[in-house]
Amino acid sequence: MISNSVLLIVDVQKGFINDHTRHIPAAVEELQAGYDRTVATRFVNPEGSPYRKLIGWPRFEPGSEDTELAFAPRPGTVMIEKSIYTCIDAAFLTRIDAWGAAAVDICGIATDNCVLKCAVDLFEQGRRPRVLSEYCASHGGPECHAAGLLLLRRLIGEAQVV
Repeated sequence: MISNSVLLIVDVQKGFINDHTRHIPAAVEELQAGYDRTVATRFVNPEGSPYRKLIGWPRFEPGSEDTELAFAPRPGTVMIEKSIYTCIDAAFLTRIDAWGAAAVDICGIATDNCVLKCAVDLFEQGRRPRVLSEYCASHGGPECHAAGLLLLRRLIGEAQVV
């Protein structure tokens, strides 16, 4: 952990838990204790979304069991519901700036899409993302996780993938 860092927990939800990601909820629960500030995202896939229209993926309907968190967020965790890959928007940036965050440490599911997109969006906004590779996984399997880490190292730099 970096001093003044925020922990961003990405989409650790029941619908993303499988043999490849089963270890993540317990690891994330432990990891939270090292941070003063935590933010967790919850992905939902409403009617008319690009996931439904463009790739035919109907899971994670609002209110479904898929969308339930698979870990217990620590008290004070800021929850963000999102219907796209990223949670990085003006409100998120304003919040972390108000907290004086020097970096955003990122963990969760999936390394190859939502974790990657959040990290790249922070990088492009001039913030320092740090992807905690041991605390990330992909429901697509180890090859998807490895591909995500490979791309992250190219996109945001080796030093930001730890």
